[in-house]
Amino acid sequence: QVQLVESGGGLVQVGGSLRLSCAASESISSFNSMGWYRQVPGKEREVVAIIAAADKARYADSVKGRFLISRDNRQNSIYLQMVKLKPEDTAVYYCNTWPAMENSWGPGTQVTVSS
Repeated sequence: QVQLVESGGGLVQVGGSLRLSCAASESISSFNSMGWYRQVPGKEREVVAIIAAADKARYADSVKGRFLISRDNRQNSIYLQMVKLKPEDTAVYYCNTWPAMENSWGPGTQVTVSS
């Protein structure tokens, strides 16, 4: 199955921005939809944003207007541009297909928003 590696996380202040990247081990063009997910300790992983092959995107209500998902099939990568970050965005962020393939979860990248 496709292997995924996330990067770009870090520590940022409230209102700041980050751009996450996700590199796939193989072509993602065959996957109709890719997504970004996040998880905080003690909670279930939740989907943040999904992008379909036609670049149609959907977002969780909590991030609408602040996050932008994109994909580059030539680079086998997807991205998540995050602006106006809030403390509640603090989480480990993962990418995967949507629906997710259980054996494709990567290590994730930690995003911490300090107030």
